[in-house]
Amino acid sequence: MQNAESSLDILVIAPHPDDAELGMGGAIAKMLGLGWRVGILDLTDGEPTPFGSPELRAEETKRASHELGVSWRENLGLRNRFLESTLEARGKLANVFRRARPRWLFAPYWEDAHPDHVAATQLVEAARFWSKLTKSHLVGEPHHPARIFYYYCIHLKHVAQPAFVLDISDQWPRKAAAIASYQSQFITGRESSCPSVLERFRDEAAYWGKMIGTRYGEPFACREPIALEDFSKLV
Repeated sequence: MQNAESSLDILVIAPHPDDAELGMGGAIAKMLGLGWRVGILDLTDGEPTPFGSPELRAEETKRASHELGVSWRENLGLRNRFLESTLEARGKLANVFRRARPRWLFAPYWEDAHPDHVAATQLVEAARFWSKLTKSHLVGEPHHPARIFYYYCIHLKHVAQPAFVLDISDQWPRKAAAIASYQSQFITGRESSCPSVLERFRDEAAYWGKMIGTRYGEPFACREPIALEDFSKLV
């Protein structure tokens, strides 16, 4: 069994490199700043895209990880645009859960126009169940992450009704720097757009900050009730 000292507190699963940064880059930076062990697992390399390449996207991912302070990041090697919640993919992901042993999982919000995002969430939920199975073909000891939370990085014109909003006022500069690391996705060919891509994400974070009385925020959903020991940490 893997030593608990090497286990992750949080594992963020992203369909493509940049989804974790867009949806919860502030939360990742905040949790790392509190000493939590946070990892990101990209399911695909995100390519092809109009201005990108596998090599460039990998370099941008490395830069974004550095901006957030992430040291644990892996890629499951599934195929971009063809992502499906297959039995083979479920087993590969469950093996990662059993090896990294995260306490909580973060997955994309379950409704989206992008088929890869929908498939990613279905895959995470199924692999979470498989990860706890005994007498299976999976590698390592059974492990069941206690919670799944869902971050918003969606291509659907959807008005979010989150379960909670996290204050990321102090972490916004790091999130912005991580997003800006993906030049091929958000900067190249779009310099003259108004508002810019970064301004749009800033305005979105400011909206959620306004909802909770802070400067910037990130929304999260949950399918299950969220337990509180007390109200001392509520903003």
